[in-house]
Formats: sequence, C-alpha cells, structure tokens
Amino acid sequence: MDDLLPDRLSNDPNSPFYNAELLERGVGIRFKGVERSNVEEYCVSEGWVRLSVGNTRDRKGRPLTVTVRGPVEPYFRRVSED
Repeated sequence: MDDLLPDRLSNDPNSPFYNAELLERGVGIRFKGVERSNVEEYCVSEGWVRLSVGNTRDRKGRPLTVTVRGPVEPYFRRVSED
C-alpha cells in the first residue's frame, strides 16, 4: 500500500469516502497546526474538517458534528510493519 492519503476521508462506514484499510493504519489530523482527535471527516482540497461535538448523538445514533474551515494536514500515526 502506498503512503498517500486521499483528499477526503471519513470514519463513517455509510459514507462513500470511508476506507477501512487506511483507518486501520492509523490516520492523524493536524488542523490549524493542532493535533485533533475528534475528526469525523476531512477534505484537504476544500480546507475543512467535520468535528464531533462531545458525546451527543443524533436520533440515528451518529455523533453530532460541526464543520470548521482551515488548513488540514493528514498523516499516518503508525509506520506499517512489513
């Protein structure tokens, strides 16, 4: 597998931008230079992240989110072992 992350990635299995293989490798997000752990989805080219808001859930059980604009830097947290 190559070390390039997609332009857009989501951790929601119902999203067309979901990729389980990449998420298992451990993807980290720096947003505006700060490490974020509550990112539900990101888009590098459009410059936004969707952040979960606490532990609140909508009526379908998905986390409530807010979209914030700014520079997004995705990276792999762990180095893959061959």
